Amino acid sequence: MAQPAAARPTKAATTPETEKITINLGFVDLGHIELLVQEGFYSNRSDFIRTAIRNQIDRHADVVRQAVSRKSVALGLRLFSRADLETARDAGQMLDIRVLGLAIIAADVTPELALTSIGNISILGGLQASDAVKTALADRIT
Repeated sequence: MAQPAAARPTKAATTPETEKITINLGFVDLGHIELLVQEGFYSNRSDFIRTAIRNQIDRHADVVRQAVSRKSVALGLRLFSRADLETARDAGQMLDIRVLGLAIIAADVTPELALTSIGNISILGGLQASDAVKTALADRIT
């Protein structure tokens, strides 16, 4: 189903700007990174890795744009408020949430409301919701 008009990208007060990830690198690759940092090309390892990731994303930008368009994915941060979900439920609609970025289900959303208003969640990035809501929707998250 369509996204409610009120589910526009917004900035939540407690939303982190980044997500921590862990990677394993071989010693030779790590040595190359350390050398580039020592030579002043990058301020630290994280700076190098972020730059490398952005370069790869830019390199594949056309493919990403086509996939986002084809899959009807919302880009960026999407906040689904209690009111958004109540509106969908009251209209007899089940939301199909597809986000490339960060989807946030408001803290005041109950598991029951989530179950009666969200049909499917597909997230390429991160999902912030209460543990109870995540547990209730576990079989709908892909």
